[in-house]
Amino acid sequence: MIKVGVVGLGSMGQHHARVYSQLNCNLVGVADIDPERAKDIGEKYNVPYYSDYRKLLDEVGAVSIAVPTSFHHTVAMDFLNNSVHCLVEKPIAFDMDEAREMVGTAEKNHANLAVGLIERFNPAVIKLKQIIEEGLLGDLLIISSRRVCPFVSRISDTGAVMDTAIHDIGVAKYLTGKEPVSVFSRVGSERNSKGDYAVVVLDFGSTEACIEVNWFTPQKARTLVATGSKGVAYLDYMEQSLRVENAVGSQIIPVEKGESLKIELNDFLNSIEQNRKPSVDGVEGTEVLKISLESSRNNYCSLYEMAH
Repeated sequence: MIKVGVVGLGSMGQHHARVYSQLNCNLVGVADIDPERAKDIGEKYNVPYYSDYRKLLDEVGAVSIAVPTSFHHTVAMDFLNNSVHCLVEKPIAFDMDEAREMVGTAEKNHANLAVGLIERFNPAVIKLKQIIEEGLLGDLLIISSRRVCPFVSRISDTGAVMDTAIHDIGVAKYLTGKEPVSVFSRVGSERNSKGDYAVVVLDFGSTEACIEVNWFTPQKARTLVATGSKGVAYLDYMEQSLRVENAVGSQIIPVEKGESLKIELNDFLNSIEQNRKPSVDGVEGTEVLKISLESSRNNYCSLYEMAH
């Protein structure tokens, strides 16, 4: 079994440790800069724990990295240079230079690099992709998503676009199967200097995606509406539900529910065992980062012109 570790045991990293303890792998250690946090999680899963993640370098074949974004590059590079397969929580890095170096180092050292865009593994999203490809909605015209929640005080090194809208940017890219040709965004700041509300419009040529995010709505909501020439699909990320309305009427689309993180980590482990790329690899994570960085600014940007 693959020996795995987790670096960063905050709100997301603790769940990585929990899920790995349930999967067909060997969780051999965890690390967090907070010694008490490391001790709590290590003892919970009966594995060694460290406040210095570098003590895991020679102990693991794969690692999840769930530290703050500004440290993704530093931590991942240490493991990638040691040929350790890495799953890095989103966004892949703080900027494009860091992301590209991580991708290059992973390729050079034959290490898989996966990026934790967890909604790509949401069973309802996977089912929606399937019915789009089957033509149930006709031509996909508009994607409209809303991801809102109360203020997130624990996040300080990124804003709402990089922390929140990035999920829907990745999903829109997945559902269309395309790169956007342009981005239009309006980002505002009330309590977070990097932005705590935004509207992002992505032009995919034949499909437009409109993404709303904010950290001011009392009740959390994560929804998506996909409008096609033959029907409309209503998706709830949290409920993992999918409903389609068309000329025939309204129908509930069966979704085999499951924990998205477990599906994601299984894909990461399977990619190592099967010697293939993860479903969301470093290249994909870098492309989503590029779109998200542009979406974090109050601007209009032609991504085609930027790439050329």
